[in-house]
Amino acid sequence: MKNNELKTYFDDITNVLAKLNSKTDVFNFLRDLLSEKEIIEFSNRFKVARMLEDKVSYKDIEKQTWVSSTTIARISKFLNGDNKGYKNAISILKSVSDKHHTGHHS
Repeated sequence: MKNNELKTYFDDITNVLAKLNSKTDVFNFLRDLLSEKEIIEFSNRFKVARMLEDKVSYKDIEKQTWVSSTTIARISKFLNGDNKGYKNAISILKSVSDKHHTGHHS
């Protein structure tokens, strides 16, 4: 399925996520929307992306996350592709983490 088709399916959800104002609201929405297994899978995929960005080996990622090498390769493909979704999310997380660690708040 092409990105434009996926955007159509995902449009309502992305609109809601873009408008939610707090981590609590986002969590509550995603908790209602997703199963526990899906939440864990999504979280692990993002963890894998961060580990790949930090140059952790596939073997170590598999050991630490239990994610298959096939899934790790797919995440790597998207991490290094044109979409930049993982890269943007990792950048946001780093900026939030940096502000938290330095004591600066927006």
